[in-house]
Amino acid sequence: MARDPRPVNAVPRRRRRTLAAALPRSGAAALALLLLAGCSFFQAPPVQRGNRVAPEDLAQITPGVQTRQDVQALLGSPSARSTFDDREWYYISAVTRQRPGRRLGQSDQRVVVISFDASGTVSGIRELGPDDHREITFVRRETPVPGNDRTLLQELFGNIGRVGGLPATEQAAPGPTGPRER
Repeated sequence: MARDPRPVNAVPRRRRRTLAAALPRSGAAALALLLLAGCSFFQAPPVQRGNRVAPEDLAQITPGVQTRQDVQALLGSPSARSTFDDREWYYISAVTRQRPGRRLGQSDQRVVVISFDASGTVSGIRELGPDDHREITFVRRETPVPGNDRTLLQELFGNIGRVGGLPATEQAAPGPTGPRER
């Protein structure tokens, strides 16, 4: 019986050509996957945050009739209350979505303000829109802390010579120190 002269584990030449031709195709597929990673298909789902007030629930509140207890029973606890007195309640809600590699994205923000008079009865209802928002610029300065102004060389070479722990005389032993009194 005649034996085939090719080795048993040899790959035929035709298959080598198809593997070489498949490499650009797999590279193109990987590139396509990377491009799709930025699409909205891979974004996190939107998340409802805060206490969202339904318009039909808000329509049930009549100024001059309902009290704080009625509003809290109907709408729930407010997201915030006015700072210095309890005359305004704020119901704040927004839809947020985590964007890959960026800050949290926010959309559809609603702020409903319910005002009360001195006796605790509803005196007004209003909804704040984008025109009512104020931009706040934060101060970027930092208060200097003494002892933290070290140079780069001090940071790099600051621990040279500090090998091991404290000397034996400075190490505190657990338990009481000194002779016992009886």
